[in-house]
Parts: sequence; structure tokens; C-alpha cells
Amino acid sequence: MSDGLRNTWDSWAGSVPPLESASTLEPSHDAAATATRLARAGLADQYMVYEAEGGVWHFAAGSSVSLTAHATGITARARGRTWTSRTDGRPLTAFAAALNALSEAHGAHGGGRHFYGWAAFELAHLLHADPAATGDGPLLHALIPSVEVTLTGEETVVRAVDEAWLRKVADLLAEPSPRHPLAEGTTPEGMTPEGVTPGGAEHIIAAGTAAYGSAVARTVEDIRAGLLEKAVVSRKVPLPAGPAVDFPATYLAGRRSNTPARSYLLDLGGYRAAGFSPETVLEVGENGRVSTQPLAGTRAHGPDQAENERRRTELLSDPKEIHEHAVSVRLAWEEMAAVCRPGSVAVEEFMVVRPRGSVQHLASRVTGRLRKDAGPWDAFASLFPAITATGVSKAAALHALARHEEGPRGLYGGAVFRGSIAGTLDAALVLRTLIGEGEETWLRAGAGVTAQSLPEREIEETCEKLRSVAPHLRFSTD
Repeated sequence: MSDGLRNTWDSWAGSVPPLESASTLEPSHDAAATATRLARAGLADQYMVYEAEGGVWHFAAGSSVSLTAHATGITARARGRTWTSRTDGRPLTAFAAALNALSEAHGAHGGGRHFYGWAAFELAHLLHADPAATGDGPLLHALIPSVEVTLTGEETVVRAVDEAWLRKVADLLAEPSPRHPLAEGTTPEGMTPEGVTPGGAEHIIAAGTAAYGSAVARTVEDIRAGLLEKAVVSRKVPLPAGPAVDFPATYLAGRRSNTPARSYLLDLGGYRAAGFSPETVLEVGENGRVSTQPLAGTRAHGPDQAENERRRTELLSDPKEIHEHAVSVRLAWEEMAAVCRPGSVAVEEFMVVRPRGSVQHLASRVTGRLRKDAGPWDAFASLFPAITATGVSKAAALHALARHEEGPRGLYGGAVFRGSIAGTLDAALVLRTLIGEGEETWLRAGAGVTAQSLPEREIEETCEKLRSVAPHLRFSTD
């Protein structure tokens, strides 16, 4: 890193205020509802709710300190000032350098200072395929919050940049939980103020299936021609015009019915999202342990337990699903080996079945220990985007997706993450997610296409996945 760039990031990092005020409060009896209520409160321009492993919810809010990276430049903000720098086509490297400067400015642990953010899918084209396909939109965004709330079964911990923020959040948490009346008035066909009727949800889910079937068929032709082994082809499902979707209410309703690996609710860096991620792209601990959790192979999962078991047995014996999963695990191993100490990479869990809302998946976990010269963002660069959102080989799959999908993915297939300046990073794969940008709101789902794929089955798989979100949509009267 040049001296000029180092000075830029040192200046920015030195302007980031520490979280000097802290308070420990009584635990919440419903952490998901409490985190959602904080999100509704409008405490700042940007916020994120992030459900981590073990039933721990984090809420972060702020607006003054952020990082945003495009393909050609990166912008940092703090205390009303702005710093900019070129990235020379390496936005992730610049992003990591800025966060590393924050670590140096605030000490090894920085009082537990965390950042929250997202990575757009198009970052993949710079990392693995064709830089020309990246586009000019933001690729990475992170918020360093003014206030952070951690909700566990034992306590509620509030940390803030000053006492004013601390009191504001403590007062809000002390208020009785409000009951939000259901919206009144007209709603789009197939919807009610409470949400989407079963028929309405199926109408939304079915949009664009014919075009998607054609895309699957073209991808199968590419695979049989030897261009690639697998591609995860997705379809976008725009929501109909009408009342605005209530993201916090949708998140809470959806979380009640889903069993995600991670969940998140955010209004951050231009995106709004409410999602129930089935897997993590990577998890990095302070001790350098890194893991990834590829899920590939899908069957529906519903209220009939006997039928779920039948589908589970079918999933474990289906040659197409097993092949799809095995090639994903193989590539995950190779990507982990690129940044881990020799001999440390292992498959700790192989091809177990995990229920994830309206579907069940074959799941594995690959772990390793980072090399001494590698950090969390090196691992992120190797593993992003998740194999299960792209394909095999990753570069060939990205080229195929650029040919067969309509428009950029944006947040879908990317990552939502929480990390610390001490070196931890927890990144969830953006699937099963309601996404909003500007005036547009949409769902998206994909399926792994291999040489054995049939368009009809891949269409149905996307429908099964969309049922994790579509029935839980809620609407605002504002």
C-alpha cells in the first residue's frame, strides 16, 4: 500500500469514534421482535439486524461512518468528512486496507468494534471472471455503527459512541412493546393487509417460469458441450405495484416460519432487505479458524412429517442431487486450501440434510486454519461468491450466468456480513431474501443446473425456495 493511500486510511480511521459508552440491561423475552422494533424506530439513516449463530441477534445503526467501494473507486465517511481513493480494479483490497487501518487506529480489539455490510454479486466478475461484466454499481458497503445492541437469552448489551445514543436506545428498550394494528384498505389482488393469501403467493411465485425454463435448457446445452459442470441459474420475481412492502414486518413474519443459518434485516448502502440465509459463505474466528457451509441438493419441506421424510430419503439417493452437492464440496475444499495452512482443510460434516424453511438441503461443512500471511478478506476473496450461488467451475459459471440471466443480480447471491476489527468475519449468503432498491422490490430464486437437469424440475425447485418468503410478505399503509 502506497504512503498516500496509507495516510488516507489512517486519517479516516482516526476520525472514527470509539464506542465509549456501554450498558447491560435485562434480556429480551423475544430477541427477534425486539431487534425488529429497534429497526422500526428510525434511529439513523442506516441499520442492520443480523442473527448470528446460537440465537444471538445484533442491531446496529448509524449514518456518519461508512465505506463504499465500486470497481474503480472507494469512498469513506466519518465526522462529516469524505475520503476517496482509486481502487485500480481491486475494490476488495482497498476495502480490506481501510478496515485494517481502523484496526490499527483502535488497537487489536478496539473495544470490540464491529462493522456491518454487504457485498454485491457483481464483485465476483472482478475476482474470478470478466471485469467488463462488473458494471458501475457499488460492490461493497460497510457501516461502522454509532450504536450496537446485542440480544442474548441472558442479557441485552448496548454500546454507543456517547451517552446520548445510549440513553436513546435504553429508553426505547424500556418502552412496552407496541402492537401494530393491521393495515386497512385495498391491497393488490391475492393479498390482504395481513399479508399474501396462498393463491396470491402462488401467483407471484409463478411469474416468469417459461423464460426461466428456456434459460435452464440453454445452460444444459452449455454443460453438455463441455463449457462447465454446473451453473446456479436464477430468476427475478418483481412484486406487483401497490402498497409498499413492510420490510420489518415481513422479516418478523418470515423468521417465525423459517429455520435459517443466519437472518438479516437492513436498510444499508442503498439496499433494503429481509432475508433468511440457508448457509454461510464463510465464518472466520479470531484464532484463524475458517469454515464454509455449502448447501446443494433440494427437496420441499412442509408440515407433513411423513412426506418430509420421504423427500429426505429421495434427496439422499438422487444421483443428480448427490453429484451437484459433491462437486460443490470439492470446489469449496480447493478454495479453502488456497488460503489455509497445508493439511488443515477438512470436511467436518458431509451431506447431512438441513431443513431451511420451505425446503430441505444436502449440507456439508469444510473447515481450515488460515495461513499466517492470510486474513479474513483473503478467505472472502477466495470463497466469494458461494459456489452454491454460482457453479463449477466458478469462472465458467459466471460467464454462463451473464449469458442466460437477465440483468445484474445485485445483492442476490452476494453476502451480508458482520465483522470485527479484531479479525472475525461472519458472512451469510443472500438467498431467500426480499430485496428493495429505489422504487423496486423483488424476490429471486435459483436452482443448480447440471447435465441431468430438467427445466420442469428446476422451475419447481425455484418455486419451493420462493415459498420461504412469498407467503410472509407484509404491507405498509404509509
